[in-house]
Amino acid sequence: MRFPSKPAILPIIILVFHLFQFEKSFGQYLSNLQATKDDALFTTYAAPIRRSEYTIDQAYRLMWYDENRNVEFISKDGGNFGSAFLSSGKLCSTLAGYYKEPVVTTSYPDLVKMFFYPFSDLRVEAFFDVYSSASAIVEYKIINESHQISTVSILPYFSFDGKTENPEIFGNTFSGTLHKKRDSWMIEHNIPYEENLKSILAVDFEPESYGSYVRFPEKTEITNLKLNNRVSDNAHFFVFIKMIFLNPGETKTFRMIRSIGKEDIPIEKLVAASRNLFKTNLEEQVKSDENLFDKIPKLKFANKDHEAIYWNSFSLIRQCMMPPEGACQDNYYVFSREPKWGWGYGGQVFHESLVMLAYVFMDPQSAMNSQRVYMKRQQPSGYINYRTGPYLDEQIETNGQLTSSAPWYNWQNLEIYKVSRDKKFLNEAYNSGEKFYNYYVSNRDSDKDGLCEWGADAVLESVRDARVAVWDKVGWPSNFEGPDLNAMLVSEAKSLAYMAKELGLNNESSKWNEDANKRISLINRKLWDERSGFYFNVKKENDSFTFKDSDDLKIKEIIGFLPLWADVPDTIKTKILMKSLTNPDEFWRNYGVPTLSAKDDYYNPIGYWNGPVWVQWNYLIFRGLLDYGYYAEAEELSDRVMLNIAYHLKKDHVFWEFYSADDLQAGWNQTYIWAGIAARFFIDLQNARPER
Repeated sequence: MRFPSKPAILPIIILVFHLFQFEKSFGQYLSNLQATKDDALFTTYAAPIRRSEYTIDQAYRLMWYDENRNVEFISKDGGNFGSAFLSSGKLCSTLAGYYKEPVVTTSYPDLVKMFFYPFSDLRVEAFFDVYSSASAIVEYKIINESHQISTVSILPYFSFDGKTENPEIFGNTFSGTLHKKRDSWMIEHNIPYEENLKSILAVDFEPESYGSYVRFPEKTEITNLKLNNRVSDNAHFFVFIKMIFLNPGETKTFRMIRSIGKEDIPIEKLVAASRNLFKTNLEEQVKSDENLFDKIPKLKFANKDHEAIYWNSFSLIRQCMMPPEGACQDNYYVFSREPKWGWGYGGQVFHESLVMLAYVFMDPQSAMNSQRVYMKRQQPSGYINYRTGPYLDEQIETNGQLTSSAPWYNWQNLEIYKVSRDKKFLNEAYNSGEKFYNYYVSNRDSDKDGLCEWGADAVLESVRDARVAVWDKVGWPSNFEGPDLNAMLVSEAKSLAYMAKELGLNNESSKWNEDANKRISLINRKLWDERSGFYFNVKKENDSFTFKDSDDLKIKEIIGFLPLWADVPDTIKTKILMKSLTNPDEFWRNYGVPTLSAKDDYYNPIGYWNGPVWVQWNYLIFRGLLDYGYYAEAEELSDRVMLNIAYHLKKDHVFWEFYSADDLQAGWNQTYIWAGIAARFFIDLQNARPER
C-alpha cells in the first residue's frame, strides 16, 4: 500500500483540525465568551433539574454591571453574597473602585465563570455554580500578575435585607435563621413553601476575624484587619476576613458556600453538607452543560446580538425546568426562579408552554414530558386545568364552567412531535388532544352556531388578562365570538388531522380537516369586515360588530392577525391584512407588533395588553408570514423584536415578560420563561430561507 507524502497529508490534517476546532467552538458558544457588561448576556442562575427542589428552591442573579454595587450574587428573598478585596489600604467593594471590570467567559443556566481586576496586576477568576436548590458555590482564584509579593485581604460576606435571627459562628461558618414569606397569591392557593430556613455562609479557610454590620463596613473599620468579632441579629451584613500573601505569578484559591436548609434539619448536618461542597469538581458541571447545549441546532449568524439571544434563550427555558415533584410525575416548568413570584410559581399554562416549540430542540424528552403533565392531570371529560403544577390544579369555576387555557394544546404537541418524531408521544398526544378539543367546542359554543366564545373566567382563559381594549371598553369576553379563539380551534383541528394521518387514521384525519374548514368558512363569513379589511369580535347573539354602540367591536387588536397563523384568510384577504400589519401608524412599530393599533386612543406601548410587544404572540404572526410566503416581512419582524430583547440583555441582563413597541423599554416581570421562544424565530428563518 502506498502512503501519501507528508506534504499531501499535512493540509488534510490541518483542515480536519480546523474543522473540528470550529465545530467545537461553535457548538460551545456559551463556553467561549469574552462578554463585558455591554454585551447581550443573560446572567441569572438556578440549580440544574437533577438537583432542584420546589419548596426550598433558591436561585441567584449575577450583579456585575452597576458601578455602585460589588460583583455579587443576589436574590429577591434569599440574600446576597460575594467578596470584597483590600490591598495597600484600598478597599474594593464596588465596581467603581475596580481596576478592570468583570469579563464573563462561560455562562450556562446554572453557572458562570468570569475574571476581573480589583487592583492592577491582581487578577481574580470567579466560578459561581448554583449546585442545588439549597446550595451555591463560589470559587475565587487570586493571581498575582506583578513582579513583587502581593498582600491582599479577602472579605467574603453575606447580606440580607430582613432580620437574621439566632446568628452564630462555627469557626469558618456563619449560621442564622432566614425567613422567606409566601406572597398573598401563594397563601390563597395554598402553595407549599419553606418560609423558615436555616441559613449559612461557609468559607474554606480559618478567618482571622469576622463581624456583623448594618451596612458593609467602611474602609476605616477593616484597614487594620480588625472586625468586631461578634454577630448581631440586627445586622444585615456578615463578613469574614483573611489576609493572604502571593509571590509573583502565584495563584491562591478559596471557596465560599451559601446554603439554606429546612428548619427541622440540625444545623450541624447542614454545616457538614455545605463543607462537603468544598471538594466539588466544578468543571464537571461545565461538561454536563456543554453536553446538553451541544444538541441545539448550530445556526450561522451575521448579527452577534442575534447569536447571543439564540443561545441565551435556551439558558432561560432550561433554567425554569423543574424535576418531578408532588402531583407532577414528569418534569414541569415555572415562569421564573429568580425573582420568584406566586402566580409564576404555581404551575404550567398552555400559553407559557409555547416555549416548548424552542425547548424541544434542546431536550425533546423533557419537552414531551412537560406536555405529559397536562395529559396525566386531564379529567375524563377532556377538561384540562387553567394551571397545572406540582401542588396546584387551578380550575377557577365561574358561572358554572371551569376555566381552561387558550387552546394551543394540540398545535404544541404536534410541533414537538415534528422534532422528536416519537410515535409513542404522538399517540398519547392524539388521544388526549381529541378529548380536550371535544370538551372545548362542546362547552364554549353557547348558541351552537359553530363559532366559540371564551368561557368561565373568560379574561384569564383568553390569555389577555388586563388592559384589553375590547374587554375594558365594550364588554366581558364571553359575550363575543372572536378571531383569536376560533383561529386557535382551527389550528387545533388541523393539528389533530395531521396527527391522525401520521397514526394511519385516515378517516379521522378527514373528519378533523372538515371540522377545520367549516370553522374557517364561518370566520371569514362572520368575523371579517370587508370595509375595514380586518377580523374583529362579533356579538354572539347576532354576529354583529355592534354590542352597545354602533360598531363598538371594530377595535383593531393583535387578534385580528391570528387567522394568518391558522391559515384562515385567502390570498385577497391576506393582502388586505398586510396593509394594516405593515402600516407604521398601526402595527408595524419600531420593536414589533403591538397588541393594539397605535391609532387607538387606548394604545399604550408599555401598558399591558393594550400596546406592548409580547414575544410569543409576535412569533405566531411571524409564523403566519412565513407560511404565506412573506419571508422578508417575517425577517424584518424578527429583527425588530430582537432589538429590544438585545437591548435589555445588555442593560440589565434579563429577559422580560413584554417589551415596548415604540421605545427601548420592558415591563412587569423579568426572567420570564416565555420570552425564550425568541430562539425559535431563528430556527424557522433558517429553515424557511428562500434560495438567493
